[in-house]
Amino acid sequence: QVQLVESGGGLVQAGGSLRLSCAASGRTFSSYIMGWFRQAPGKEREFVASIPGSGSRTSYAESAKGRFTITRDNAKNTVYLQMNSLKPEDTAVYYCAARKSILLKYDCWGQGTQVTVSS
Repeated sequence: QVQLVESGGGLVQAGGSLRLSCAASGRTFSSYIMGWFRQAPGKEREFVASIPGSGSRTSYAESAKGRFTITRDNAKNTVYLQMNSLKPEDTAVYYCAARKSILLKYDCWGQGTQVTVSS
């Protein structure tokens, strides 16, 4: 089973950029669909972006389109989330997640990394 560790979070001013990384352990990383989710205080966890094993097709939440980019490097067992033009409403704990293609839900989750965007 894949183990996930997020990094790259921090404090940034509005309009700035951050790149989150999610390092995965395991031997079958390329077989997993990877996703990024976030949860702000008092709010439900929400989907941000996902990328299949091939990296050929990506999916984004409307709030992320045009600003965020999800990529993966299967050789490094790592998925990234490049976040540009950050807004205060992007402030949240960001989680990396993984699922096998055959599964309907993500069943592997990282511990999360805090992203704080100041106005």
